[in-house]
Amino acid sequence: MSTVIQASTEIDLEDAAVARKKSESSTDRELVARLVDQARAEGVELVGENGLLGRLTKLVLESALEGKITDHLGYDKHERAGSETGNSRNGTRSKTVITDVGPVEITVPRDRDGSFEPKIVRKRQRRLSGVDEMVISLAAKGLTTGEISAHLAEVYGAEVSKQTISTITDKVLDGMAEWQNRPLDAVYPVIFIDAIHVKLRDGQVANRPVYVAMAVTVDGERDILGLWAGDGGEGAKFWLHVLTEIKNRGVADALMVVCDGLKGLPQAIETVWPQAVVQTCVVHLLRASFRYAARQHWDAIAKALKPVYTAPTEAAALERFYEFAEVWGGKYPAIVKLWEDAWAEFVPFLNFDTEIRRVICSTNAIESVNARIRRAVKARGHFPNEQAALKCVYMAIMSLDPTGKGRKRWITRWKAALNAFAITFEGRLTPTTR
Repeated sequence: MSTVIQASTEIDLEDAAVARKKSESSTDRELVARLVDQARAEGVELVGENGLLGRLTKLVLESALEGKITDHLGYDKHERAGSETGNSRNGTRSKTVITDVGPVEITVPRDRDGSFEPKIVRKRQRRLSGVDEMVISLAAKGLTTGEISAHLAEVYGAEVSKQTISTITDKVLDGMAEWQNRPLDAVYPVIFIDAIHVKLRDGQVANRPVYVAMAVTVDGERDILGLWAGDGGEGAKFWLHVLTEIKNRGVADALMVVCDGLKGLPQAIETVWPQAVVQTCVVHLLRASFRYAARQHWDAIAKALKPVYTAPTEAAALERFYEFAEVWGGKYPAIVKLWEDAWAEFVPFLNFDTEIRRVICSTNAIESVNARIRRAVKARGHFPNEQAALKCVYMAIMSLDPTGKGRKRWITRWKAALNAFAITFEGRLTPTTR
């Protein structure tokens, strides 16, 4: 009987809690509705200067600051106890802070000995954290400091100088340095390497390569290993430096490295990871082929080359290539020579399971990353120095998957291939050691 009474009491309490939440929710909605109606009656806009959201933000911030100074001093406002504590309220000061809903002028309480330091709006702080995050997000999308300043002024009515915006985005540099030097996994099934070019204004505007290395982990996740700014054109010697640094950060083995057809690069990879399979990117080969051909022939050449890189065996691929050379070799001998020179690094993936071939035959995995980087870089035009370029690329990379859905797609896409890797490279895949 007591059990029944206890259960009944618990049900009653749950019902009461649900009812209380519904009542509170209803009260909140009614309060908001009254505020909105009152604002409309007074002709007050929801956002913008002196808008309803700005007024509410001011009210919340000032109430929070008043509560904080009460906790700091140990007595409520206007209480006599203040004269006996050795410290007391000392009026207020006005300051304007930039918030997500625009600039808001607030009054900040002060104490006599100056020991009150609120964290919600710190001393000398002129922007709430959400604004900094917004600026970094806009910069990651490729907007210049001038464009961000104009955007904040137009949308939020907030005057933020270009120098302030640059200072905000400089905050990512510490995180970038830590990220660039973090320990890496002991082994990666695949590492994709590529370089994109940015324009730097160093005396005169010139193209400079930014080297990007991206790996797939044994769990099927994407892991961008780092960014490196090089001098002059892309070179195998600098790639050797990059790969050596990656090895020194803990990568003892890479089963396969997918790259473009840069001369000397296979030898650089072999120096660092002697057992790695070097695979030339088919996408790069096709792009390089198109450079030697007239635009009206691109589609026909792509169609003629597809049987080569989709052939079931190396022998079949070679036979299809001879057929291509017979048709197009007379008109475009440079394309035939390009494929002949890259053949040794082009064919390895033809010897593997179809699941491996599906994900390795091109560097689409890194191409999607590079596409995002190029959009950000193109929007900026050129950069004043190397650090500014790396900062832009880093922010673009950090904003690749804001919702986390991309990570799930990666894992799903790579599961079958990773099983094939485990069988093909038996004994070389080990759990992550990051």
